[in-house]
Amino acid sequence: MPVLHRRALLLVPLLATPTIARAQTFPERPVRLVVPFPPGGATDGSARVLAEYLSRHYGKPVVVENRPGAAGLVAGEMVARSAPDGLTWLLASAGTLAISPFLYRNLTFDPRRELAPVSMVFTTDHVMTVAPGLEARDVASFIRYAKARQRPLSFASSGNGTSLHLIGELFRLRAGLELVHAPYRGSAPAVNDLIAGVVDCMFDQLPASITQIRGGLLRALATTGPRRHPALPGVPAMAEILPGFEAQSWNGMVVPAGTPAPLVAQIAADIAAALADAQVQEKLAPLGADYAASSPAGMAAVIEADAARWAPVIRDAGITLT
Repeated sequence: MPVLHRRALLLVPLLATPTIARAQTFPERPVRLVVPFPPGGATDGSARVLAEYLSRHYGKPVVVENRPGAAGLVAGEMVARSAPDGLTWLLASAGTLAISPFLYRNLTFDPRRELAPVSMVFTTDHVMTVAPGLEARDVASFIRYAKARQRPLSFASSGNGTSLHLIGELFRLRAGLELVHAPYRGSAPAVNDLIAGVVDCMFDQLPASITQIRGGLLRALATTGPRRHPALPGVPAMAEILPGFEAQSWNGMVVPAGTPAPLVAQIAADIAAALADAQVQEKLAPLGADYAASSPAGMAAVIEADAARWAPVIRDAGITLT
């Protein structure tokens, strides 16, 4: 579902600004930066910090527009249908770009064909947590405990088809366990029931769980990035127990397919400049995500890698949404 983004796939060099035929008049009009979720949270907060910087940089407003609905697909389709003039952006999630084509039976548009990657913006590790009263002290003992029980343990998520759900299914498949999925309407009620012992484990985003972990309300068993997270250095990465296990949430900027390549490259360079700005970094830090830009090709590689990761999980777990 690190101060700098740690995926090797992102180590694709950004296009150098001098090589871009920069349109001196861009943008001629205000830019719409569409957020596919309601106000609040890391995605909306990140968009607003970027918009503030880029409005000053461009001398034209970059206006954040919240368009929630259908796990990002409402905003995705709106942006895909917009003019490819570089003036409409979407801060899209992995769910919209890499997962929804395999999850939904009747999509009205193809996110991977109709939206063009520009730059990664942030990633978020997830963390496997249990209530302190559960017998398992680490992932290995959790697996032993789960296999020894007559009734399967449960894992909570923020809803069917969400990153929390898919990471739980990936863990179930990789660990060879029988786990019952307990979908909730959002992660907050799921966390409350996890703390109360109603459900047994959860794979929430790390920024959403860190306060409860540090406060002793939840026990962290493993994080899901490629290596240990600096915020929880004593907690192993899941890859230490299940080699090759990696699952992060991420958001990146996209524009309508057909947007001229020089404009895409320019926007990518401008986002990179924003994320490198010290004041921007200071404002983003409290949001708890891990920020780093990429080239358009670097973001495309991440989308393809996540599609390859999640398609078999969705198939093997038999997950479909209408």
